[in-house]
Amino acid sequence: MKYGVVIFPSKKLQDIVNSYRKRYDPNYSLIPPHITLKYPFESNEEGIKTVAKYLEEVSTNTLPLSLKVLKVSSFKPVSNVIYLKVDPTAELISLQQKMQTDLMVTGTDFAFVPHITLGQNLTDDEHSDIFGQLSMLDLRHEEIIDRFHLLYQLDNGSWTVYETFRLGKES
Repeated sequence: MKYGVVIFPSKKLQDIVNSYRKRYDPNYSLIPPHITLKYPFESNEEGIKTVAKYLEEVSTNTLPLSLKVLKVSSFKPVSNVIYLKVDPTAELISLQQKMQTDLMVTGTDFAFVPHITLGQNLTDDEHSDIFGQLSMLDLRHEEIIDRFHLLYQLDNGSWTVYETFRLGKES
């Protein structure tokens, strides 16, 4: 089964992002707006229990962090993906690096560019037009993130939460 680790932003930010995703992202119905901490990896039921135990340790030893959305950006010319650029703070990078363990091998290596996708699989003309429009908007946003989620993929391609991990020690 496929698993992944993500941060879901607040409902307020998700609503803003979804107002664009429903028009520009064919994966809109498969997963809510998110920041990927660990790209999809395969695991069995026994292996995912070990992963969940590891993620619990990570969450306990990681304080809540600030999430800052800076602007609309794009991965062009690599791909026609338009996204909200997230400030790559030391805390966010540290959390993402803790996900790079032999317990969760993906087979793909991407540089970590924290972002929330607004649109993807766009033609060159669509990308140019939509990016031009969205880049003029002020979509800056800041919030505190206090949890991350281990997800699994269903047979229909959608993702659902397997377990949620709260950041910081319980008081």
